[in-house]
Amino acid sequence: MIEAIAERRQAMSDRHPVWLEMSLSAYLVRAQQHFAAKPLVITDAETLSYAAVLSQSERFAAALSALGIGHGDRVGLLLANYPITVSLMFAIWRTGAVAVAINTLYGPKDLEYAVRESGCNLIISMARFGSRRYDVELDARVPGWRTGECAALPELRAGLVYDAEAPQDFLASLPTGELPTQNADPHDPAVIMFTSGTTGSPKGVMLTHDNLLRAAYAGAHHQAFDEGRRAVFSLPLYHGFGLVVGLLSGMIVGGSIVPLLRFDADALLSATERHRATYLMGVPTMTIAMMERAKIKAYDLSSLTAVHSAAAPTPSWVWREIQETLGCSEIFTSYGQTEATATIVCTQPGDSIEVVAETQGCIVQAGVAGIAEQDGRICEFKTIDPVTGADLPMGVAGELCTRGPMNSLGYFRRPEETEKLFLPGGWLRTGDLGQFRPDGNLFLTGRSKELYKSRGELVSPKELEQLVTTHPAIAQAFFIGMPDDRWGECGCAWIVRAEGHHLPEDDIIAWLKPQVAGYKLPRDIWFIAEGDLPKTGTGKVQKNILKEMALAHLAAQRGAA
Repeated sequence: MIEAIAERRQAMSDRHPVWLEMSLSAYLVRAQQHFAAKPLVITDAETLSYAAVLSQSERFAAALSALGIGHGDRVGLLLANYPITVSLMFAIWRTGAVAVAINTLYGPKDLEYAVRESGCNLIISMARFGSRRYDVELDARVPGWRTGECAALPELRAGLVYDAEAPQDFLASLPTGELPTQNADPHDPAVIMFTSGTTGSPKGVMLTHDNLLRAAYAGAHHQAFDEGRRAVFSLPLYHGFGLVVGLLSGMIVGGSIVPLLRFDADALLSATERHRATYLMGVPTMTIAMMERAKIKAYDLSSLTAVHSAAAPTPSWVWREIQETLGCSEIFTSYGQTEATATIVCTQPGDSIEVVAETQGCIVQAGVAGIAEQDGRICEFKTIDPVTGADLPMGVAGELCTRGPMNSLGYFRRPEETEKLFLPGGWLRTGDLGQFRPDGNLFLTGRSKELYKSRGELVSPKELEQLVTTHPAIAQAFFIGMPDDRWGECGCAWIVRAEGHHLPEDDIIAWLKPQVAGYKLPRDIWFIAEGDLPKTGTGKVQKNILKEMALAHLAAQRGAA
């Protein structure tokens, strides 16, 4: 296996002997040398080769230019995982403009917020998806958005509508123009991508072309992608996991994506079988659902070699079942955040199930895209005291800070918050707590923003969540800090019971008491079905909403009393 990993990495190095900074659209042109006829986007309805995406993107770039879109402008993309979405992104980058990736799960109010927050000059919205009519919702919320006559959005010049049921209408609506002569600078913003909003209002993070391209190469090199890797996922392309790990990293090895419009365990497994996908991506809630589905229905998953499940905590018992059920030889989990572009820590090919279950892996080995002084790693880390900000010795747990070419430009038009994000010397504060073990693998202990005090002592929710989910009757657990009349703050928990179990609150407390200090015991425990958990579009549980639900629950209890 070690020899195979070395050969795969060498194949990438042969095509990239030195790191050349370039725009993403320039990289698509470069990819034509080796992969023009290979498929880049595969769906049941159509397949687009690398050459077809280039041709289509250049046509769209000329049309955008005719609409007045140029260097530095922001183009909002409110689109599901359609093949045309890929071509439109490359078209935006070809004009030197910035793609604003908008969450399709946003309601009308949040859509307006995202467009205003990013200062969109043009919106490209799908007409309908599922039961929603996005164009009609925008008409009602921000009238005049199509013509640039919207008083609430003074920077908006125009809007376009893409209807998947009548794609020819969209193509016919595009004006004819000339392909721009100027390309983007590698360090220009390429994407404004919103944070998940799990602890507050989403913020638009500016990621450069070089950020994204290095992240793509680093991911492919570290995981030693096979030539022609074929990734299947329903993760949205407006999120870093789908965009970078799915689309852009695959381009490094002439790979392709099989993007589904929405998550459905059966549909993803069937697509894996039908299109002979080799790489299955998802967050843990998705991966678990697919594993359970594969237990009750037979699929031909013989093409599948790897599963990448990341972006949320996973109970340790899950990993071995995933490997056994789906039959893949490689399992990956990873760590990253939007402010640092994408994956900066990841498990490696050949890592044991124990390493995958207990850690997020090691710092990504990026080859020529990495930092020479750091032996090709994509970044470097240090830890600081989350309260005082003081540096901590190597290997000591604390708030993780990272520095390197993956660091974003910060938040769009939020200079004060960007200033708080970075420490002197270019260190980015991740807000995550953890430490690197002696073997170089990262062990996360929680989010600094999620820490709460109970009886005057700091408590890490993640520590308790990891402990509680070792109980066979508990599938998921989410601890939050809540106001307390006596102590000021205390811990409370939302629990998802394992299927077929009806463990009461008192039994959980009794089970916990011998294992943790008294101040760590939750004051209140509420039970919730997995399907009722509030989640972002990428499957992350929104603890800020869980807290709102808990406050409403307590208010109702007081009212009833």
